[in-house]
Amino acid sequence: MAYIKLQNEPIDVAGLYAQLKSPEYGGIGVFVGTIRNLTDFDEESKGGARTEYTDFIEYTAYEAMAIKELKKLAAPIEMMGNRVIIVHRIGHLEVEDEAVFIGVASVHRKQALEGCHQIIDQLKKTVPIWKKEVDGDTERWGK
Repeated sequence: MAYIKLQNEPIDVAGLYAQLKSPEYGGIGVFVGTIRNLTDFDEESKGGARTEYTDFIEYTAYEAMAIKELKKLAAPIEMMGNRVIIVHRIGHLEVEDEAVFIGVASVHRKQALEGCHQIIDQLKKTVPIWKKEVDGDTERWGK
């Protein structure tokens, strides 16, 4: 069964990675999302020019629904015999704090890496977790 959690505490990346290790798995894919110091990108310019700097982020969630949706994301990947861990922080996060940990352990690397990619892409689209990015006096809401 997948390990799914929303938490206010810092994410223990090494501890979660250790939970993925097992003799039957030869590939472990991990995605760790951190808070960066910029808010917006000018996607029209080359290299995504910085337009605003982030002081901090506050994550909020409809927690019961978020857990339900995260379990839905993990289920098909687990059904292929993989181990899945998804942990997302909520509350106040500073620049460089870890916001999300996604780990998939599989027999082979391809499934592990594809599983991580699939989860993070769908998480951003379907899971009711929102972020308020604060830059001085400016607040921006997003997913």
